[in-house]
Amino acid sequence: MTTTIPHWLSKQAEIAPDQTAVELTDGSYLTFKELQEKSQSYAKKLGTLGVVKGDHVGILSENSVPMMITIHALSYIGAVGVLLNVRLTASELNYQLNDADVSVLLVSASQQQRANELKVKMVVELTEIENNPESSVALQEEIQLDSLFTIMYTSGTTGFPKGVMHTYGNHWWSAIGSALNLGLHKEDKWLAALPLFHVSGFSILMRSAIYGMPVFLLEKFDVKTVQTAIFQKGVTILSVVTVMLQQLLEELGEKVYPEHFRCMLLGGGPAPQSLLQTTKGKGIPVFQSFGMTETASQIVTLSARDALEKVGSAGKALPPAQLRISRPDKDGIGEIWVKGPMVTNGYFKKEDATNKAMQEGWLATGDLGYVDEEGFLYVVERRTDLIISGGENIYPSEIESVLSAFTGVREVGVTGQVDPIWGSKPVAFLVVDDFITVDMIEKYAQEKLAAYKVPAAFHFVTSLPRNASNKLQRNKLLDLLN
Repeated sequence: MTTTIPHWLSKQAEIAPDQTAVELTDGSYLTFKELQEKSQSYAKKLGTLGVVKGDHVGILSENSVPMMITIHALSYIGAVGVLLNVRLTASELNYQLNDADVSVLLVSASQQQRANELKVKMVVELTEIENNPESSVALQEEIQLDSLFTIMYTSGTTGFPKGVMHTYGNHWWSAIGSALNLGLHKEDKWLAALPLFHVSGFSILMRSAIYGMPVFLLEKFDVKTVQTAIFQKGVTILSVVTVMLQQLLEELGEKVYPEHFRCMLLGGGPAPQSLLQTTKGKGIPVFQSFGMTETASQIVTLSARDALEKVGSAGKALPPAQLRISRPDKDGIGEIWVKGPMVTNGYFKKEDATNKAMQEGWLATGDLGYVDEEGFLYVVERRTDLIISGGENIYPSEIESVLSAFTGVREVGVTGQVDPIWGSKPVAFLVVDDFITVDMIEKYAQEKLAAYKVPAAFHFVTSLPRNASNKLQRNKLLDLLN
């Protein structure tokens, strides 16, 4: 039986119409009632473009109030939002637009100049829709939790990104699980500096509508702006990745955070122990978490009572979720599997990939970890080949598949190399014909890959390390530098 609830934004507009929903750095804000009215009006104007229930609508935008309004508007129509990374190249975007069956693409003003490169039926700038008349489209007053709401892409180990399908229920239970762990305080205000097109940023938007909690929205992370928001704007919770935490710590200096600031939610991969010990020494409430696009954000998180005692641990599975370690070795290390109502039902149009990743509701994360005697998860290594650079997931196979297409490249292997700022950076090792130069390869990579995926270095070698089955051994690539 389908579970149906009142539309979460409409409910907040009814319960607390004058409560701030979103606040900006210039002091302007929208209440939940204003956000509801603008979103419903926007939905009717999208209807004038022909957007109807079930349509897949792409969103290519930096963080902004119009982007927030658009997301809520799609939920009133019953359309599916396909969230797109603004850092991707045109070829990468076109793959996702085609794969996700996107019929209409909504873009920010800064992204509109790319429209001619994108292969989609209709491209419209977000604020231009305000000029449309309102249609008579019926707005959804209720939300069916098992209905598809969003599609977000995650890089695949085959080199092709996969569209992770999220239902309303996935986002609902992610928010509920977080609240049951971190608690809800009446003065809470969550700062969103992570991109809303990433599940980590998008989940803040969902928590806002479900909790009735203000969001302090930034277009992008700026260390001074964030510090000011914490000290002067009443921000109580902030989501960060390691590189952001390092910058905040440096900016903080000898000062300490005010008492109202209660949570620095850290995701995007394990943080250096030295950094965590420093934050512990300064009493900074860092809550490590473990999650992925497939789990609609965090699914394992440290709690407030354990944050300073279990430094290095990702915590325990959130209340609605389960965790197990599959086939542990003698040290207890094995693959992390998770299960819960926030876990995706699968990948869009990728039945084989879905069946490979999921068994009886359990999701194979591909990450290695162990659980200590008290039940706390420690992530030993993000997926064997995964490179995490500034919180961005980069799969070597995706870069390899692009570079291999360049004439004259015979073999290519990509791995991560430690970087003091970003945590890790991809580097490429290539077997090439004599006429190939590093400049040629680098220029090609910059044309075909998002900037953060372009290898920091290209090394020409005579051969790549392979095992007896001729499988590339990426863990031995850096040995070639010696």
